[in-house]
Amino acid sequence: MSYEQLLYLFPVMAGMVFSNATQAIAFEKPLVFISAFAPGEKGAIHAFEFNPLTGALKQVERNTDVEHPFFLAVSPDNKYLYSIHAPGKFGGKDHEYVAAYELQDRTGKLKLLNRQSSLGTASCYLDIDKSGKAVVVANYSTGSVASLPVKKDGSLGEAATFAQHTGSSVDPKRQKEPHAHCSVISPDQKFVFAADLGLDKIMAYQLDSKTAKLTPSLQPFVRTIPGAGPRHLTFHPDEKHLYAINELKNSVTAFDYDPKIGTLIEQETISTLPEDFKGTSHCADLKITPDGRFLYGTNRGHDSIVAYKIDDQGKLSLLEIEPSLGKGPQNLAISANGKFLLCANMPGNNVVVFHINDETGKLTPVGDPISIPSPSCILIR
Repeated sequence: MSYEQLLYLFPVMAGMVFSNATQAIAFEKPLVFISAFAPGEKGAIHAFEFNPLTGALKQVERNTDVEHPFFLAVSPDNKYLYSIHAPGKFGGKDHEYVAAYELQDRTGKLKLLNRQSSLGTASCYLDIDKSGKAVVVANYSTGSVASLPVKKDGSLGEAATFAQHTGSSVDPKRQKEPHAHCSVISPDQKFVFAADLGLDKIMAYQLDSKTAKLTPSLQPFVRTIPGAGPRHLTFHPDEKHLYAINELKNSVTAFDYDPKIGTLIEQETISTLPEDFKGTSHCADLKITPDGRFLYGTNRGHDSIVAYKIDDQGKLSLLEIEPSLGKGPQNLAISANGKFLLCANMPGNNVVVFHINDETGKLTPVGDPISIPSPSCILIR
């Protein structure tokens, strides 16, 4: 068994071994890609070397020639990376792009393969299926979802499916029209779920990975609480539950998921904020630890990370609400060994690493925040 395998199976033991022979044992450190959401030369995809024992980040590369790389996804074989590319104005009149890159070994360098239209604007979320043959993208401003086939060389073909959402909901400022905010592929690779903030709906599509085509699911959508504004979704590792973080109502909704027919049944909705908070805040992202025991979400305005414990039925109980140590926590990522949580504070221009307590799930900051201009997405490879 390699040291890296030992680290992920027995992290405490591995840490003891490493501390006794710091220079004698070497292990492959994961790469962390962080997008800098900015136009022109300021836009970039930063690459860091990540130490899964200490949580330390060391920058190794800065990839430019990409504008507003809001969200990232990586192929299952770790050979290709996909990014939003929005030249000029993000969310303007012109359609934006999904860019395909080849990863250059472990250098952190990216080689551009090609770009394809997202068929929408304010493109804000990407996911790729486990076969590596289909990429799905959500377009916020135009309220649509598209799917793109992946070629053998990792480059992208033209969109195979375009799905335009229609309708509105109760918030006169934010819900006059559809705003698709994410597009998540189910663990069984059979379905795509898209949270639409403008409709208070989670739309459901069947996915044909071989062709990258989408068709409406048997349950074409599930409604959320009026005015909730569902933003991001994540599946529990047991593949029986799905969680939605609601941007406008500052809450998380838990759903039971039936993988046989792709249906969602609402279980509960729980607040992300302290009861005595009276200010303005909007949720952004949520992530679950690999062991399925803890869920974390971000509060932009309250500038905090909420932590919940997940019970055997998938229900949530509040553990703590920890300051994010930066303004506007936008995106989260959790290390493969479940020991660290990384938080991108986008308007705060920093990324903060937190240690996750194995027993309690509570967070403790590690080291100093890393300065990055407008970090919007964190991807651990």
